[in-house]
Amino acid sequence: MTRFSFTVNATDGRARTGAITMQRGTIRTPAFMPVGTAGTVKAMKVEDVAATGADIILGNTYHLMLRPGAERMARLGGLHTFMRWDKPILTDSGGYQVMSLSDLRKITEDGVTFASHIDGSRHNLTPERSMEIQRLLGSDIVMAFDECPKIDQPREVIARSMQMSMRWARRSRDGFDAGGEHAERAALFGIQQGGLDEALRGESAGLLQDIGFDGYAIGGLAVGEGQEAMFATLDFAPGQLPADRPRYLMGVGKPDDLVGAVERGVDMFDCVLPTRSGRNGQGFTWDGPINMRNARHAEDMGPLDADCTCSVCAKYSRAYLHHLHKAGEMLGAMLLTEHNLAFYQQLMAAMRAAIAEGRFARFAAGFRARYLARR
Repeated sequence: MTRFSFTVNATDGRARTGAITMQRGTIRTPAFMPVGTAGTVKAMKVEDVAATGADIILGNTYHLMLRPGAERMARLGGLHTFMRWDKPILTDSGGYQVMSLSDLRKITEDGVTFASHIDGSRHNLTPERSMEIQRLLGSDIVMAFDECPKIDQPREVIARSMQMSMRWARRSRDGFDAGGEHAERAALFGIQQGGLDEALRGESAGLLQDIGFDGYAIGGLAVGEGQEAMFATLDFAPGQLPADRPRYLMGVGKPDDLVGAVERGVDMFDCVLPTRSGRNGQGFTWDGPINMRNARHAEDMGPLDADCTCSVCAKYSRAYLHHLHKAGEMLGAMLLTEHNLAFYQQLMAAMRAAIAEGRFARFAAGFRARYLARR
Protein backbone atom coordinates (compact mmCIF):
# COMPACT_ATOMS: atom_id res chain seq x y z
CA MET A 1 0.00 0.00 0.00
CA THR A 2 1.04 3.60 -0.57
CA ARG A 3 2.93 5.06 2.39
CA PHE A 4 2.58 8.67 1.27
CA SER A 5 2.01 10.41 -2.03
CA PHE A 6 0.90 13.88 -3.03
CA THR A 7 -0.68 14.71 -6.37
CA VAL A 8 -1.60 18.16 -7.66
CA ASN A 9 -4.66 17.71 -9.84
CA ALA A 10 -5.25 21.32 -10.88
CA THR A 11 -3.85 24.80 -10.38
CA ASP A 12 -5.39 28.23 -10.77
CA GLY A 13 -2.88 31.00 -10.24
CA ARG A 14 -0.93 29.89 -7.19
CA ALA A 15 -3.93 28.04 -5.74
CA ARG A 16 -3.92 24.30 -6.22
CA THR A 17 -6.05 21.27 -5.49
CA GLY A 18 -4.96 17.68 -5.18
CA ALA A 19 -4.77 14.72 -2.85
CA ILE A 20 -2.50 13.16 -0.26
CA THR A 21 -2.77 9.37 -0.27
CA MET A 22 -1.84 7.34 2.82
CA GLN A 23 -2.64 3.90 4.15
CA ARG A 24 -5.54 5.16 6.27
CA GLY A 25 -7.14 7.19 3.52
CA THR A 26 -7.00 10.08 1.07
CA ILE A 27 -6.79 13.72 2.18
CA ARG A 28 -8.32 16.11 -0.33
CA THR A 29 -6.46 19.40 -0.60
CA PRO A 30 -6.84 22.21 0.24
CA ALA A 31 -7.67 20.49 3.54
CA PHE A 32 -8.79 21.75 6.92
CA MET A 33 -7.92 19.56 9.92
CA PRO A 34 -10.19 19.84 12.99
CA VAL A 35 -8.12 19.97 16.17
CA GLY A 36 -8.46 17.01 18.54
CA THR A 37 -6.12 18.28 21.24
CA ALA A 38 -6.54 15.60 23.90
CA GLY A 39 -7.90 12.68 21.91
CA THR A 40 -11.19 14.37 21.08
CA VAL A 41 -12.50 17.14 18.88
CA LYS A 42 -14.24 19.08 21.63
CA ALA A 43 -18.03 18.67 21.80
CA MET A 44 -18.02 16.19 18.89
CA LYS A 45 -18.26 12.42 18.40
CA VAL A 46 -15.75 11.13 15.86
CA GLU A 47 -18.46 9.89 13.52
CA ASP A 48 -19.96 13.38 13.50
CA VAL A 49 -16.54 14.87 12.72
CA ALA A 50 -16.24 12.50 9.77
CA ALA A 51 -19.76 13.40 8.64
CA THR A 52 -18.72 17.06 8.27
CA GLY A 53 -16.35 15.96 5.50
CA ALA A 54 -13.07 15.96 7.43
CA ASP A 55 -10.44 13.62 5.97
CA ILE A 56 -7.88 14.09 8.77
CA ILE A 57 -7.71 15.47 12.30
CA LEU A 58 -4.88 16.85 14.44
CA GLY A 59 -3.71 15.46 17.78
CA ASN A 60 -1.50 17.28 20.26
CA THR A 61 1.79 15.72 21.37
CA TYR A 62 2.24 17.98 24.40
CA HIS A 63 -1.19 17.35 25.90
CA LEU A 64 -1.27 13.63 25.13
CA MET A 65 2.21 13.01 26.55
CA LEU A 66 1.00 14.49 29.84
CA ARG A 67 -2.39 12.81 29.88
CA PRO A 68 -2.96 9.91 29.42
CA GLY A 69 0.73 9.47 28.51
CA ALA A 70 2.36 8.19 25.33
CA GLU A 71 3.38 4.79 26.70
CA ARG A 72 -0.09 4.20 28.10
CA MET A 73 -1.60 5.23 24.76
CA ALA A 74 0.57 2.66 23.00
CA ARG A 75 -0.54 -0.06 25.44
CA LEU A 76 -4.14 0.86 24.67
CA GLY A 77 -3.61 0.39 20.93
CA GLY A 78 -2.65 3.90 19.85
CA LEU A 79 -4.61 7.09 19.34
CA HIS A 80 -6.74 5.83 16.44
CA THR A 81 -8.04 2.89 18.45
CA PHE A 82 -8.37 4.93 21.62
CA MET A 83 -10.60 7.61 20.10
CA ARG A 84 -12.19 5.41 17.39
CA TRP A 85 -10.96 7.49 14.43
CA ASP A 86 -9.91 5.35 11.44
CA LYS A 87 -8.73 8.11 9.09
CA PRO A 88 -5.33 9.84 9.13
CA ILE A 89 -4.14 11.78 12.17
CA LEU A 90 -1.45 14.47 12.12
CA THR A 91 0.28 15.12 15.43
CA ASP A 92 2.10 18.35 16.15
CA SER A 93 5.53 18.13 17.77
CA GLY A 94 4.77 19.94 21.02
CA GLY A 95 7.01 22.87 20.15
CA TYR A 96 4.28 25.48 19.96
CA GLN A 97 2.73 24.51 23.29
CA VAL A 98 6.15 24.55 24.97
CA MET A 99 6.70 28.07 23.58
CA SER A 100 3.53 29.21 25.30
CA LEU A 101 4.91 27.99 28.65
CA SER A 102 7.44 30.84 28.75
CA ASP A 103 7.49 30.96 32.55
CA LEU A 104 7.68 27.17 32.94
CA ARG A 105 10.38 26.06 30.49
CA LYS A 106 14.08 26.20 29.70
CA ILE A 107 15.42 25.78 26.17
CA THR A 108 18.88 24.36 25.41
CA GLU A 109 20.48 22.84 22.33
CA ASP A 110 19.37 19.42 23.59
CA GLY A 111 15.69 20.32 23.83
CA VAL A 112 13.22 21.82 26.27
CA THR A 113 12.75 21.15 29.97
CA PHE A 114 9.37 22.27 31.20
CA ALA A 115 6.90 22.01 34.04
CA SER A 116 3.50 20.49 33.32
CA HIS A 117 0.66 23.00 33.45
CA ILE A 118 -1.42 20.21 35.01
CA ASP A 119 0.57 19.19 38.08
CA GLY A 120 3.95 20.93 37.87
CA SER A 121 5.83 17.69 37.10
CA ARG A 122 9.09 18.15 35.16
CA HIS A 123 9.56 16.83 31.63
CA ASN A 124 12.25 16.92 28.98
CA LEU A 125 11.16 17.13 25.35
CA THR A 126 13.82 16.66 22.69
CA PRO A 127 13.54 16.00 18.95
CA GLU A 128 14.16 12.31 19.61
CA ARG A 129 11.55 12.11 22.37
CA SER A 130 9.00 14.00 20.25
CA MET A 131 9.49 11.43 17.47
CA GLU A 132 9.13 8.61 20.00
CA ILE A 133 5.92 10.05 21.45
CA GLN A 134 4.38 10.52 18.02
CA ARG A 135 5.33 6.94 17.15
CA LEU A 136 3.71 5.65 20.34
CA LEU A 137 0.57 7.63 19.52
CA GLY A 138 0.54 6.01 16.07
CA SER A 139 0.50 9.28 14.13
CA ASP A 140 0.15 9.15 10.34
CA ILE A 141 1.79 12.54 9.75
CA VAL A 142 4.54 13.37 12.24
CA MET A 143 5.79 16.93 12.70
CA ALA A 144 9.47 17.69 13.26
CA PHE A 145 10.31 19.23 16.62
CA ASP A 146 10.97 22.96 16.43
CA GLU A 147 11.07 26.14 18.45
CA CYS A 148 8.43 28.75 17.67
CA PRO A 149 9.80 32.11 18.84
CA LYS A 150 7.61 35.12 19.50
CA ILE A 151 7.12 37.14 16.35
CA ASP A 152 8.28 40.44 17.89
CA GLN A 153 11.80 39.23 18.74
CA PRO A 154 14.86 40.91 17.17
CA ARG A 155 16.05 39.47 13.85
CA GLU A 156 19.15 37.93 15.42
CA VAL A 157 16.99 36.07 17.95
CA ILE A 158 14.67 34.81 15.19
CA ALA A 159 17.73 33.73 13.19
CA ARG A 160 19.32 31.79 16.07
CA SER A 161 16.02 30.11 16.84
CA MET A 162 15.50 29.15 13.20
CA GLN A 163 18.99 27.69 12.91
CA MET A 164 18.50 25.61 16.05
CA SER A 165 15.14 24.41 14.72
CA MET A 166 16.92 23.27 11.57
CA ARG A 167 19.42 21.29 13.66
CA TRP A 168 16.47 19.83 15.53
CA ALA A 169 14.87 19.01 12.15
CA ARG A 170 17.91 16.87 11.28
CA ARG A 171 17.64 15.08 14.61
CA SER A 172 13.89 14.65 14.06
CA ARG A 173 14.57 13.06 10.68
CA ASP A 174 17.07 10.64 12.23
CA GLY A 175 14.76 9.86 15.15
CA PHE A 176 11.80 9.26 12.85
CA ASP A 177 13.80 7.00 10.53
CA ALA A 178 14.81 4.87 13.51
CA GLY A 179 11.14 4.20 14.23
CA GLY A 180 10.92 0.82 12.51
CA GLU A 181 7.49 -0.21 11.25
CA HIS A 182 5.97 3.16 12.08
CA ALA A 183 8.44 4.96 9.81
CA GLU A 184 7.50 2.57 6.99
CA ARG A 185 3.87 3.69 6.97
CA ALA A 186 3.90 7.25 8.38
CA ALA A 187 5.14 10.56 6.94
CA LEU A 188 7.37 13.26 8.39
CA PHE A 189 6.91 17.00 7.77
CA GLY A 190 9.56 19.64 8.34
CA ILE A 191 8.68 23.10 9.64
CA GLN A 192 9.96 26.31 8.05
CA GLN A 193 10.78 29.11 10.49
CA GLY A 194 12.20 32.61 10.14
CA GLY A 195 9.49 34.97 11.34
CA LEU A 196 8.44 37.55 8.76
CA ASP A 197 11.91 37.69 7.16
CA GLU A 198 12.13 36.45 3.57
CA ALA A 199 15.86 35.70 3.68
CA LEU A 200 15.61 33.73 6.93
CA ARG A 201 12.68 31.73 5.61
CA GLY A 202 14.57 31.06 2.40
CA GLU A 203 17.54 29.77 4.41
CA SER A 204 15.23 27.59 6.49
CA ALA A 205 13.52 26.18 3.39
CA GLY A 206 16.87 25.28 1.84
CA LEU A 207 18.11 23.51 4.95
CA LEU A 208 14.88 21.54 5.25
CA GLN A 209 15.07 20.43 1.63
CA ASP A 210 18.65 19.29 2.15
CA ILE A 211 17.36 17.00 4.91
CA GLY A 212 14.31 15.87 2.93
CA PHE A 213 10.72 15.61 4.18
CA ASP A 214 7.42 14.29 2.87
CA GLY A 215 5.77 17.67 3.37
CA TYR A 216 6.65 21.12 4.61
CA ALA A 217 4.88 23.32 7.13
CA ILE A 218 5.02 27.09 7.39
CA GLY A 219 5.49 27.67 11.10
CA GLY A 220 5.79 30.75 13.24
CA LEU A 221 2.75 32.58 11.82
CA ALA A 222 -0.70 33.22 13.30
CA VAL A 223 1.05 34.21 16.52
CA GLY A 224 -0.13 37.80 16.74
CA GLU A 225 1.35 39.40 13.62
CA GLY A 226 -2.04 40.17 12.06
CA GLN A 227 -3.51 39.13 8.72
CA GLU A 228 -1.71 41.76 6.62
CA ALA A 229 1.73 40.69 7.85
CA MET A 230 0.81 37.02 7.56
CA PHE A 231 -0.31 37.43 3.95
CA ALA A 232 2.83 39.45 3.15
CA THR A 233 4.90 36.50 4.39
CA LEU A 234 2.75 34.03 2.47
CA ASP A 235 3.42 36.04 -0.67
CA PHE A 236 6.89 34.43 -0.66
CA ALA A 237 7.05 31.57 1.89
CA PRO A 238 5.07 28.84 0.04
CA GLY A 239 7.11 29.43 -3.12
CA GLN A 240 10.32 28.73 -1.18
CA LEU A 241 9.08 25.19 -0.51
CA PRO A 242 9.01 22.29 -3.00
CA ALA A 243 6.08 22.42 -5.42
CA ASP A 244 5.72 18.62 -5.42
CA ARG A 245 5.11 18.38 -1.66
CA PRO A 246 2.15 19.58 0.45
CA ARG A 247 2.47 22.94 2.18
CA TYR A 248 0.85 23.22 5.59
CA LEU A 249 0.14 26.54 7.32
CA MET A 250 0.01 25.77 11.03
CA GLY A 251 -2.66 27.23 13.31
CA VAL A 252 -4.72 29.10 10.69
CA GLY A 253 -7.41 30.30 10.87
CA LYS A 254 -10.44 32.45 10.16
CA PRO A 255 -12.38 31.63 6.96
CA ASP A 256 -10.96 34.67 5.15
CA ASP A 257 -7.46 33.63 6.29
CA LEU A 258 -7.99 30.25 4.64
CA VAL A 259 -9.11 31.76 1.34
CA GLY A 260 -6.17 34.18 1.26
CA ALA A 261 -3.67 31.44 2.11
CA VAL A 262 -5.02 29.04 -0.53
CA GLU A 263 -4.75 31.92 -2.97
CA ARG A 264 -1.02 32.00 -2.11
CA GLY A 265 -0.36 28.28 -2.57
CA VAL A 266 -1.10 26.63 0.81
CA ASP A 267 -2.60 23.12 0.89
CA MET A 268 -3.30 22.26 4.56
CA PHE A 269 -4.60 24.03 7.65
CA ASP A 270 -5.58 23.45 11.26
CA CYS A 271 -7.11 25.76 13.84
CA VAL A 272 -9.07 25.59 17.10
CA LEU A 273 -11.24 28.52 16.00
CA PRO A 274 -14.33 26.66 14.71
CA THR A 275 -14.58 24.48 17.83
CA ARG A 276 -13.63 27.18 20.34
CA SER A 277 -16.04 29.63 18.73
CA GLY A 278 -18.79 27.03 18.78
CA ARG A 279 -18.39 26.65 22.53
CA ASN A 280 -18.50 30.41 22.95
CA GLY A 281 -21.61 31.14 20.92
CA GLN A 282 -20.07 32.22 17.60
CA GLY A 283 -21.23 30.64 14.38
CA PHE A 284 -19.51 31.03 11.01
CA THR A 285 -21.67 31.66 7.96
CA TRP A 286 -21.19 32.70 4.34
CA ASP A 287 -22.29 36.16 5.49
CA GLY A 288 -19.69 36.35 8.23
CA PRO A 289 -19.55 35.30 11.89
CA ILE A 290 -22.68 35.56 14.05
CA ASN A 291 -22.95 35.90 17.83
CA MET A 292 -25.77 33.54 18.76
CA ARG A 293 -26.14 35.19 22.18
CA ASN A 294 -27.33 38.39 20.53
CA ALA A 295 -30.93 39.20 21.43
CA ARG A 296 -31.86 39.75 17.78
CA HIS A 297 -31.89 35.95 17.32
CA ALA A 298 -34.31 35.27 20.18
CA GLU A 299 -37.40 34.91 17.94
CA ASP A 300 -35.74 34.11 14.61
CA MET A 301 -37.03 30.74 13.41
CA GLY A 302 -34.76 30.72 10.37
CA PRO A 303 -31.63 28.57 10.09
CA LEU A 304 -28.23 29.77 11.20
CA ASP A 305 -27.15 29.85 7.53
CA ALA A 306 -29.67 29.30 4.74
CA ASP A 307 -26.87 28.27 2.36
CA CYS A 308 -25.32 25.69 4.70
CA THR A 309 -26.09 22.01 4.08
CA CYS A 310 -25.27 20.73 7.59
CA SER A 311 -27.83 18.89 9.74
CA VAL A 312 -27.84 21.70 12.32
CA CYS A 313 -29.02 24.26 9.79
CA ALA A 314 -31.54 21.75 8.42
CA LYS A 315 -33.13 21.03 11.81
CA TYR A 316 -32.62 23.88 14.28
CA SER A 317 -33.53 27.56 14.33
CA ARG A 318 -31.47 30.55 15.36
CA ALA A 319 -33.98 31.06 18.16
CA TYR A 320 -33.27 27.61 19.57
CA LEU A 321 -29.50 28.01 19.29
CA HIS A 322 -29.80 31.41 20.99
CA HIS A 323 -31.82 29.86 23.82
CA LEU A 324 -29.33 27.04 24.35
CA HIS A 325 -26.38 29.40 24.61
CA LYS A 326 -28.17 31.88 26.86
CA ALA A 327 -29.24 29.01 29.11
CA GLY A 328 -25.74 27.54 29.23
CA GLU A 329 -26.92 24.20 27.84
CA MET A 330 -24.11 21.99 26.54
CA LEU A 331 -26.19 21.11 23.48
CA GLY A 332 -25.69 24.68 22.28
CA ALA A 333 -21.92 24.19 22.17
CA MET A 334 -22.31 20.81 20.49
CA LEU A 335 -24.63 22.03 17.74
CA LEU A 336 -22.72 25.21 16.97
CA THR A 337 -19.40 23.32 16.90
CA GLU A 338 -20.87 20.80 14.48
CA HIS A 339 -22.13 23.59 12.25
CA ASN A 340 -18.81 25.45 12.32
CA LEU A 341 -16.80 22.37 11.39
CA ALA A 342 -19.27 21.56 8.60
CA PHE A 343 -19.06 25.15 7.34
CA TYR A 344 -15.26 24.97 7.23
CA GLN A 345 -15.40 21.73 5.24
CA GLN A 346 -17.96 23.24 2.86
CA LEU A 347 -15.62 26.19 2.36
CA MET A 348 -12.70 23.86 1.58
CA ALA A 349 -14.86 21.87 -0.86
CA ALA A 350 -15.97 25.08 -2.58
CA MET A 351 -12.34 26.16 -2.97
CA ARG A 352 -11.33 22.77 -4.37
CA ALA A 353 -14.13 22.96 -6.93
CA ALA A 354 -13.31 26.56 -7.89
CA ILE A 355 -9.63 25.71 -8.46
CA ALA A 356 -10.51 22.62 -10.50
CA GLU A 357 -12.86 24.70 -12.68
CA GLY A 358 -10.41 27.58 -13.15
CA ARG A 359 -12.54 30.21 -11.39
CA PHE A 360 -10.77 30.60 -8.07
CA ALA A 361 -10.05 34.33 -8.37
CA ARG A 362 -13.74 34.98 -8.97
CA PHE A 363 -14.71 32.72 -6.09
CA ALA A 364 -12.26 34.40 -3.70
CA ALA A 365 -13.45 37.89 -4.64
CA GLY A 366 -17.10 36.89 -4.24
CA PHE A 367 -16.44 35.18 -0.92
CA ARG A 368 -14.68 38.22 0.53
CA ALA A 369 -17.33 40.63 -0.72
CA ARG A 370 -20.03 38.64 1.04
CA TYR A 371 -18.19 37.41 4.14
CA LEU A 372 -16.63 40.76 5.02
CA ALA A 373 -19.61 42.94 4.03
CA ARG A 374 -20.69 43.65 7.60
CA ARG A 375 -17.25 44.71 8.84
